[in-house]
Amino acid sequence: MTPADHRDTWPAPYAAAPVVADVRLPGSKSLTNRALVLAALADRPSVLRAALHSRDTQLMAAALTALGAEVDSAGADWTVTPGAWRGDVDVDCGLAGTVMRFVPALAALSSGPVRFDGDPHARTRPMGAVLGGLRDLGVDVDDDRRGTLPFVVHGTGAVKGGSVTIDASSSSQFVSALLLAAPAYDEGVDVRHEGGPLPSLPHIDMTVACLRERGVEVDDSEPARWRVAPGPVTALDTVIEPDLSNAGPFLALAAATRGSVLVRDWPATTTQAGDAWRDLLVQLGAEVSVEADGLRVTGRELHGIDVNLHDVGELTPVVAALCALADSPSVLRGVAHIRGHETDRLKALATEINRLGGEVTETDDGLRIRPARLHGGTFRTYADHRMAHAAVVLGAAVPDVRVEDIATTSKTFPDFAGTWAGMFA
Repeated sequence: MTPADHRDTWPAPYAAAPVVADVRLPGSKSLTNRALVLAALADRPSVLRAALHSRDTQLMAAALTALGAEVDSAGADWTVTPGAWRGDVDVDCGLAGTVMRFVPALAALSSGPVRFDGDPHARTRPMGAVLGGLRDLGVDVDDDRRGTLPFVVHGTGAVKGGSVTIDASSSSQFVSALLLAAPAYDEGVDVRHEGGPLPSLPHIDMTVACLRERGVEVDDSEPARWRVAPGPVTALDTVIEPDLSNAGPFLALAAATRGSVLVRDWPATTTQAGDAWRDLLVQLGAEVSVEADGLRVTGRELHGIDVNLHDVGELTPVVAALCALADSPSVLRGVAHIRGHETDRLKALATEINRLGGEVTETDDGLRIRPARLHGGTFRTYADHRMAHAAVVLGAAVPDVRVEDIATTSKTFPDFAGTWAGMFA
């Protein structure tokens, strides 16, 4: 099977028997884009081995190239050569949160205006906290006070930096954006979060770890406060870990079909939020074991769960798909912030699972899911790769599910559809 274009639907493979397979995943999008940013700030060229080739990472590479870095992404290993920051350029963010949030803090170092825009839905994603934070640090940002794309950052060649307080309750990327650029600011940054609960804290931990690996001094000893000292960023020859969030649908395939799936090269230690799959799948009733070659999940009867996914909100769509197949009710909590992701994921999940006969109710911060007899039909993805992941998991257990715009998965996993279909061979 091959991915359909955006006008078509794709027949999700149905598992008439337990699926037994193994898979090797492409590199982490989150780690690749953080490594690209820091390599562009480094003191000499860096090499990113096993970097992810996807739309989001290519958009990041293009943005950094426009600003003056040189990114050679032709092979499996990418070389990034820092350059002088320049202005009077345009940056296409696509639908990539890391591009629209991380790059403006770098654009402030440029020598002129940097214009940002993206896909139509990108214009609805919240940006106010990071743009406001940059203003508080003395950066001239023109967004007509909308707090969304499109906007212009007027770089002056330097940023003083200093202390800033933001409300990052809608995205941890607001904090990461300021931390990643901070070594290049004259005084570094001292970022405080004040507001609602901070989502996806593992992603900030990932940012801090990436900075420290490159010799940057970071003090995160106080809750909701991060201090990054100014100074050089050491170039690295680094290997990008497999994307553990993208592991979700493959591990869920074992749970949904009572099969056995091995994800190869699972890291022994990691800051990736996707490592939470090991615990979540056990709660759902599967067996999880660490083997010499990777992480193996063996499916058993699926049971409902009551779980707070606040720190790992990106896993919610696949968790919801498994809960819709479970034998008892589930409650997913703490993920109000995913309404501001590529789409309103809570509304979209409830709508699409219910379209297949499910019984899903939205709450203020999550979903309530009751057992129901599901049937085939079209599952819309809203140009959101995580929605497509949920769809194919359901399709593995429910005949005749068709997925709209399966090609949206290229955002973080090129040829996802081909890899997925190969699991059923």
